[in-house]
Amino acid sequence: MSESEFTHEYWMRHALTLARRAWEEGEVPVGAVLVHENKVIGEGWNRPIGRHDPTAHAEIMALRQGGMVLQNYRLLDTTLYVTLEPCVMCAGAMIHSRIGTLVFGARDAKTGAIGSLMNVLGHPGMNHQVGVIEGVLAAECSATLSEFFRARRLEKKALKERVHKAE
Repeated sequence: MSESEFTHEYWMRHALTLARRAWEEGEVPVGAVLVHENKVIGEGWNRPIGRHDPTAHAEIMALRQGGMVLQNYRLLDTTLYVTLEPCVMCAGAMIHSRIGTLVFGARDAKTGAIGSLMNVLGHPGMNHQVGVIEGVLAAECSATLSEFFRARRLEKKALKERVHKAE
């Protein structure tokens, strides 16, 4: 594959594949891919439940892996692709790691820290500015999350019905 074929959509599709992995593990389906010079240096999917770790968000997992690959906590000239608008913790980690660009799919009205709830990356007092591209494959990213939560609600409803029948 030539470099020109590695589009934002290409990498976001990769992040969506990782989001499905989170879903299979019973986690909220969010995936993240960290790219440096058109190569994946970090991947992550949500794992806080399985790892008993509140920091095990997809973005953090990808940033940690990228740091190990580059042997540096500063992840200069990298692009992080995430299926969902990052939270405050993840936005802070992006600033500390000095990534170049964040590309995300769906907005998160409840906890999004890139403009929905607040704008951590856009705060003028930050010591590093991260470029932001939003809305890449937004419909697909949003649909993945909606389907997950719809399925979860149906599972809970079925469980309640089984409990009531047993009583």
